[in-house]
Amino acid sequence: MSEPVDSTEVKSPPYDLSKFRLKRILTNNSVRKSISLLGTFPDLGTDDAIVVFEKNAYRESDVATASSEESRKKPSYFTSDLKVDTEFINNIYGSFQVVPTRDLCSVKSTVIYPATEKHIEKYSVSQKYLIRETPDLYQRKTLPYLTSSQFSLEWVYNILDHKQEKERIVYENKDPNTGFILLPDLKWDGRNVETLYLLGIVHKRDIKSLRDLNGSHLDLLRNVRQSSKDAIFKLYGINPNQLRMYFHYQPSFYHLHVHINPVRNDAPGIWCEKSHMLDTVINNLELMPDYYQRATLPFVLYEGNKLLDLYEQELPIRALTVASDDKEHPDTDSLGAAPPEGLSDDEPEERQCKRIKLATPEPKESESAVQACA
Repeated sequence: MSEPVDSTEVKSPPYDLSKFRLKRILTNNSVRKSISLLGTFPDLGTDDAIVVFEKNAYRESDVATASSEESRKKPSYFTSDLKVDTEFINNIYGSFQVVPTRDLCSVKSTVIYPATEKHIEKYSVSQKYLIRETPDLYQRKTLPYLTSSQFSLEWVYNILDHKQEKERIVYENKDPNTGFILLPDLKWDGRNVETLYLLGIVHKRDIKSLRDLNGSHLDLLRNVRQSSKDAIFKLYGINPNQLRMYFHYQPSFYHLHVHINPVRNDAPGIWCEKSHMLDTVINNLELMPDYYQRATLPFVLYEGNKLLDLYEQELPIRALTVASDDKEHPDTDSLGAAPPEGLSDDEPEERQCKRIKLATPEPKESESAVQACA
C-alpha cells in the first residue's frame, strides 16, 4: 500500500478533559479498577461523551530497589518520595495508605466523543441474554441490523491509510490480500508487557466478521497467526506459545480484526460466549470451507440493544413460558416440587432409599426406614 502524500493526523483533541461534566456512572468495575462515565463537554455543546478511567497495571521497574545510578533515575515506590499513612499495626501485620511519586500515579483514560447510543449501551451495566444465531437468523435479523446501524469504520480506515495513529503501528504486512496492521488496543497502556493487548486489523475491507470467512481466507488467517507471533516475539520477547489469539462474535466493529494478548492475562472479552480462537477458526475452515455460513453461533446481547428487540419478535428471550401441570393444583408450591430424575443405573427402589438417607438429618429417627431399603 502506497504512503499517502498528505496526513490529516490530529495531535490534540478538540475537548479539554478537565471540563468534562458527569451525567451518570455507566459502570464501576472494582475487579479491573476501572470506571466508565457518561457526561458532556458543556463548552462544546450537548453531545454525549464517555470517559473511562482505569488504574495502570504494575511494572517490575515500579518496585525496583536496586542501588545503581540508573535505577535511581527510574520512578519507584521505594524512595524517599513515598508518603505513608498508617491505618493500624497489629503484631506482625501492618496496613497503610501510600502515595508514590507523581510519575507512578497516572491513570489511563479513554475518551469517546461524541458518543452514540451504541457506545453508551456498550459501556453500561445491563442484563445480558444469550442468542443462538442460526444462518437463517443471521440473514434475516442480524445482517440487516448491523448494515443499517453499525459503528462508523472511518477510524479503522484512517489507520489502514496511515492518516491516524501511524506512530502506534508496531507491525504491518502491506499485502492487499493477506496483509494486516498490528497496533495496541485502547485497553493497553502500551508499557506493561504483562498486560499486552494488540489488535490485528486486516487490510481487506470486505470481511465484516466470522460469518464472512470461508476457505479462500485461509492464507490471510495463517499469515496473521504466524506473522503476529514472529513480530510479538521480536518486539516484546513473548513466547508464541504464550499468546491467545481470537475473534469476537459479535465484534464491536464490523471489519475483521484479531485480538491478541498473553494467556496469563485475564483480558476483557475472553469468555467462551464471546471469543473464538484463531486456531479453531482456521481448523474449522480447513475441515469445511463454508463452516461459518452453516454454523449456529451463540453471542450475547445486552438489555437495550435494538437487535434484542428484533430477535424477540419471534423468539422468547426475556420472558419464558414454562410448561407446568400446576393448573390442576394451583396451591402447590413449585419450589417444593421434586426435581426431575437424572440419568442413573439405579432402580426406583434404590433411588428412594438414597433420598431417605440424604434427606434424614437424624439417623436414629429413620433407622427403620433405612434398614427397610437395605
